[in-house]
Amino acid sequence: MEVFSMQKIDQACVNTLRFLAADQVEKAKSGHPGFPLGTAPLMYTIWDRFMNYNPADPQWFNRDRFILSPGHGSALLYAMLHLAGYDLSLDELKNFRQWGSKTPGHPEFGLTPGVDVSTGPLGHGFAMGVGFAIAEAMLGAKYNKPDFPVVDHYTFGLTSDGDLMEGVSCEAASLAGTLGLGKLIYLYDDNKITIEGSTDIAFTEDVEARFRAYGWQVLRVESSEDVDAMQAAIEEAKADTMHPSLIIVRTHIGFGSPKQDSPSCHGEPLGGEALAATKEKAGWPQEMFYVPAEVKEHFAAKLDGCAANEAAWKALMDDYKMVYPELAKELEDRIAGNSMVNLSALEAIFKDTVKNATREASGDIIQVLAAQLPELVGGSADLGPSNKTIMKTGGYFSKLDRTGRNIHFGVREHAMGTVLNGISLHGGFIPFGGTFLVFADFLRPTIRMAALMGIQSVFVLTHDSIALGEDGPTHQPIETTMALRLIPNVSVIRPADALETATAWQQACLNKHKPTCLLLSRQKLTVLHDYAATIHENAHKGAYVLSPAKNKAKAVLIGTGSEVHLALAAQAKLAEEGIDVSVVSMPCWDAFDAQSDEYKESVLPAGVTKFAVEAGVPYGWSRYTGTEKNVLGITTFGASAPGDVMMEKYGFTVENLVAKVKAAL
Repeated sequence: MEVFSMQKIDQACVNTLRFLAADQVEKAKSGHPGFPLGTAPLMYTIWDRFMNYNPADPQWFNRDRFILSPGHGSALLYAMLHLAGYDLSLDELKNFRQWGSKTPGHPEFGLTPGVDVSTGPLGHGFAMGVGFAIAEAMLGAKYNKPDFPVVDHYTFGLTSDGDLMEGVSCEAASLAGTLGLGKLIYLYDDNKITIEGSTDIAFTEDVEARFRAYGWQVLRVESSEDVDAMQAAIEEAKADTMHPSLIIVRTHIGFGSPKQDSPSCHGEPLGGEALAATKEKAGWPQEMFYVPAEVKEHFAAKLDGCAANEAAWKALMDDYKMVYPELAKELEDRIAGNSMVNLSALEAIFKDTVKNATREASGDIIQVLAAQLPELVGGSADLGPSNKTIMKTGGYFSKLDRTGRNIHFGVREHAMGTVLNGISLHGGFIPFGGTFLVFADFLRPTIRMAALMGIQSVFVLTHDSIALGEDGPTHQPIETTMALRLIPNVSVIRPADALETATAWQQACLNKHKPTCLLLSRQKLTVLHDYAATIHENAHKGAYVLSPAKNKAKAVLIGTGSEVHLALAAQAKLAEEGIDVSVVSMPCWDAFDAQSDEYKESVLPAGVTKFAVEAGVPYGWSRYTGTEKNVLGITTFGASAPGDVMMEKYGFTVENLVAKVKAAL
């Protein structure tokens, strides 16, 4: 057999990646061939020269993470994972973008072995990589000891012009530079083409100067075909431990094809004629999905080393357990996600509390959880004192102190959400981030991605209604609560008091496969001590009979959050008039919807009038009330006035609620 030089092997591997990707797109009759053709050498250099991985155990904790931020280039990632030995067969590549395949149009975490993060919305992958790097640094600072680097890995990725135009990547890059995340290394696909034409029609900034200003190390490689130059650049990036690195590589979209450097090869197959010409120019066989024997052998030869690296880490962990048994047990529990929350301990905080805001209750709960759960980390988008999200004994994570558990995200809601998602994906953490509920609109794409990936990010969203008062309509959420409920696989919880807030936090810590949004009040609310046992037993079910009717209920009055107190007052007033109603607290729709039909019937019995009250849009409540007419809500924006005045002016009074319930009856 011919002995191949390293240079020939490199070229054969790169071309294999290129044409496996192009063939996937061609067979599917849809996809993005231009990116893989241009960036295959970048992908190959990272994976062949630097990535520490083991395809036999894709979730090995101390592996390097890889992020394909421009997720439309997924065919290239699938080709790489196939060659690297992951459980992704050639048949799966041939099934690209088809029903039931492990090779969807954009990478999906949890579906394809070796995919560390779902990407597609540009900029998100880039920003989630910042979360990966924070997580690695935090864990290393706590658990690494002399001679025991038990947490020691890098985050590598490819990023693109489109990524770097997005605001979320700008926010995240600024944060990463401030924090000095030296183990974050991106290769930038500088191909100077977007869908609409040359990048200079909308993107003329000096990217290198911008990233230097952010605090990044910026390196350049003049040709994407120079694997050795890219290797040298990545080695230089790794040598700088105090700055994240952006390696700008001059690439050509659709490299080697008749459509090279043209937008036309971005989002559609090359076509049979152009693909054949591209292969011919590269001296490549026309056979579809061709993988040369020497390429197979090259990657197969790495498998023993991959397994040996993981085995060496496991041996290191075994020795670590002997020397640091408590730390080892804690780390293993964190990796496994073995979180336990003592609800009674959380509720006990409020045994002497008469009245407080649920944001304040949440802040008190965070202090107790911080002691119970070393994996709890988080912060706020510069609203810590308002959101009550600061762990008082947690310290602050920074460039000079990696041991802190509080994170200063700055006024960067979008990046905060993506960073939380990255931390969650990394493993070993329950991350939370706070802002005002109305600013969940900045977070919405990240909440959606967390839901799509099925990961445990916690969003602490305070100032949950018009009752926040004087800040006015720009800060008063009207439609936001309902908009969040529309996202599949999100737990949206609006607790009525401190005790329900305790249950809400417990649920957030136990929701391993979905994000949680905690909607919390600015105004003080009476702690429902008279109903403590009922809340303890039932609040986690999403809805429950808080205060039953004394006789047969003529109606069920449903409330959420602060409006539960209004419902209780209306119940008492209606009873004076001989009208018995029950009061149901419904802090969480999705939790209630997951209950048995029998339980749901016991809470909302058929044939009984239901009436809901919530300081937000009424749309959607008909699923429980039968009609939106049976809802006291808000259909306009708010105003600037004290909170109690706001509630009165918008009809959230006992008298108005009683009148509406009577009208419904």
